[in-house]
Amino acid sequence: MSSTDPSATPSGGPVLPPKPKRSVPVVAVVVAVVLLLVVVGGGAWLLGSRSGGGGGAAAASGTASSQGYKPEVKIGVSDSSLPYWKTYTELAKSQLGVTVDLVNFSDYSLPNPALVQGETDLNQFQHIQYLANYDVTSGDDLEPIGATAVYPLPLYSTSVKDAASLPADAVVAIPNDAINEARALLLLQQAGLVQLEGGGSAFSTTDDITSSKVKVTPVSADQTAGALQSGSAAAAVVNNNYAVKAGLTQAQIIVADDPASAAAAPYVNVFVTRAADKDDKTYLALAKLWHDPAVQAVFAKDYPSAVVVDKSAADLQADLAKVEQDAKAAKAAG
Repeated sequence: MSSTDPSATPSGGPVLPPKPKRSVPVVAVVVAVVLLLVVVGGGAWLLGSRSGGGGGAAAASGTASSQGYKPEVKIGVSDSSLPYWKTYTELAKSQLGVTVDLVNFSDYSLPNPALVQGETDLNQFQHIQYLANYDVTSGDDLEPIGATAVYPLPLYSTSVKDAASLPADAVVAIPNDAINEARALLLLQQAGLVQLEGGGSAFSTTDDITSSKVKVTPVSADQTAGALQSGSAAAAVVNNNYAVKAGLTQAQIIVADDPASAAAAPYVNVFVTRAADKDDKTYLALAKLWHDPAVQAVFAKDYPSAVVVDKSAADLQADLAKVEQDAKAAKAAG
C-alpha cells in the first residue's frame, strides 16, 4: 500500500480521530465582504468620475428623452459668434437636454433654402416682413414660432455727424435684398435724403425714388459696412449684426428708425421653421428659451438698442398671413 495513503498508520501506534478543519469566523467573513464592496464600489465611482463628460452627455440626453424633446437641433443664424448664443446653447443643454448646433450664414439669401431642404431645423435671422417676401416669391411655406426683437436700422457715417451734412451726390450704400432695401429707402426719406413715389411702402425699390440729394447704391447686405469703412461710400445703411461684426459704434449713427414704433411691428425678428413642424414641442421650447433672463442679460449687452418682443406663435403666424397678403398685392401690382 502506498505510504501516502491517508488510511495508513504507524505500526503499534494509537489510532487518532481525523483533525477537524478550522472554520472561518463569521466576523471575518463579514469584514471581507464589506471590504470587497468598498473596493468594487470605489472602482465604479472612479470610473464614473473619469468618464464625467460622457455621464453628463448621457444625463442631458436622458433629460431630453424624459421631456419628449429631440436630443439635437440645428439652428441657422447670422451672428453665432456673439456671447448671448453661448448662454443660450448652454441653457438648452442644461434645462432641456437639447444640443443646439448653430449654423452660421453670412448671406441672408441662404438660411431659408437651407431650412426648406432640411439642412437646419430652425432659423433665427429674419423679421416677419422678410419672411413674408420670401414665402411669396419662392412658393415655400415657412412659419414663425417665436419672437425675439426689433432692431433699429441705422444710417452710419464715419465722416459726418448728421444726415444733413452729407455732401450733394454723396454715395450712400443700402442693402440690396428686397425688404431691407425698402426699409432703408424709407429711412433715407425720413432723413430728408430722398423722396419716394406715393410716400413709399414696405415694398419700395430704387425705381420709386422721385428725387434724391445723394447717390443711393444698393449692395449686398454683408458689404454695406465694408463700403463705408473702405471710403467708397460716405454713409451706409447697415443691418445690426453686420454693424456689430464690423465694429461700428452708436456714435457713428447719423439717423435710425424707431424700433418701438407701430410701423416697426412687421420688423420683429422671429424663430422660423417649416409649416409641417410649427407645432413641434422641441422647437417651441427653444423659441421660448430665448426669453430666459440669463439669455436676455447677455443679449442686452450685445444689442443694447434692440427692443425685445414676446409674442405667441399663433399671433406671429397671423401677422405673417397679413403681410403676405400685402406682398402678393404688391407683386401683382408690380
